[in-house]
Amino acid sequence: MTEIEPVLPTPTREAQPYWDSLREGVLRLQRCADCGQVRHYPRPMCPACHSMADDWVEAAGTGTVHSWTVSHHAFHPAFKRDLPQTFVTVDLAEGVRLLAPLRGDAGRIAIGSAVQIEIEALDDDWSIPVVRLA
Repeated sequence: MTEIEPVLPTPTREAQPYWDSLREGVLRLQRCADCGQVRHYPRPMCPACHSMADDWVEAAGTGTVHSWTVSHHAFHPAFKRDLPQTFVTVDLAEGVRLLAPLRGDAGRIAIGSAVQIEIEALDDDWSIPVVRLA
């Protein structure tokens, strides 16, 4: 049997600092350098003031469950071994939402549950944020 290659992101210029910070074990979020609006996902222009200037801030790594879903179907063969998998939309303390897989007991999840964001290495080059119930 042949090994299935993992699915890895292809970062845009704007998103590269996000992926670099995850590889370093830190969750950083893009922020408008003019008005201070934090935004996630990374993009070239601030949705609040339309500035093209940005910087990056370290996230607190805390939030609450906004919603979640349980996936029973792998959208790519590389994810089949992880099924079923729970994905959580988290309202981060910084005022933006993050979608990430849940680690730990999915039976305790509820809207408004406190969560902690952790960084999980996929290999030496790639890491992703994951959610744990607090």
